Amino acid sequence: MGTTNAVVDLSHYNACVDFDALKADGIFGVIHKATQGLGFVDPEYASRRQQAVATGLKWGAYHFGAGADGTAQADYFLAHVLPTVGDLLVLDFELNNSGPTMTLTEARDFVTRIRAATGDWPGLYGGSYLKEQLNGTADSVLSNCWLWLSQYGPQAVLPPGWDSWTFWQYTDGHVGLGPFAAQGVGPCDRNMFQGSAAALASFWA
Repeated sequence: MGTTNAVVDLSHYNACVDFDALKADGIFGVIHKATQGLGFVDPEYASRRQQAVATGLKWGAYHFGAGADGTAQADYFLAHVLPTVGDLLVLDFELNNSGPTMTLTEARDFVTRIRAATGDWPGLYGGSYLKEQLNGTADSVLSNCWLWLSQYGPQAVLPPGWDSWTFWQYTDGHVGLGPFAAQGVGPCDRNMFQGSAAALASFWA
C-alpha cells in the first residue's frame, strides 16, 4: 500500500509557522490543537486555520482530553472549531501533565458526541497511555474511530481494536525516525499516512 509523509500537527508551542513554505515542502495537511479540557482554546488556532486554508492546505483540529465530562468537552471543542466539510476532527487521548487525565469512559462519551453531532466518528490519537488503559482488550466504542498512533520507535505497534493505523506520528521533531523538520516550522510533529497521496486526498475530502 505504501505510505505518504505529508502531514504535520501543530499547536501554539510551534512559535513560527510559514504555511506557504510548508506547502512548498510537500505538506498536504495540518492538524492543529484547538482546545483542551473545558477552559483552554489554543490562541493560534483561528488565525492559523485561516492562513492554512488560504494557502491551500487541508485542515484538521484536535482536542486534548482532560479528566472532565466527555460530552461537555466535545461540545466545547465543536463550539470553538465550528468544523466545515473536509475538516478532520480528533480526540487526543494521552496523559495530562497539567491536571486530571481523561478516562476511557470520558473518551467514549466524547467520540460518541462528535459522532452524533457530525455524523462521523472522529480520529483517536493515542500511544502508550491508550494501550495501558485498554489493557489488551479492544473497546467497542473507541475502535469505531480511525487511529492516529503516537509512537516514536522503529515500528508501529497497534493497540487492541485496530488492524491498521491511519496516521502514525513517528517523531516529535527530535525523537524517532526522520525526517524531523518541515520547512516553515522547523522540527515538529510529523506523521505518516497509510496509503498513497491520492488516498490521503480522498480520505481528507
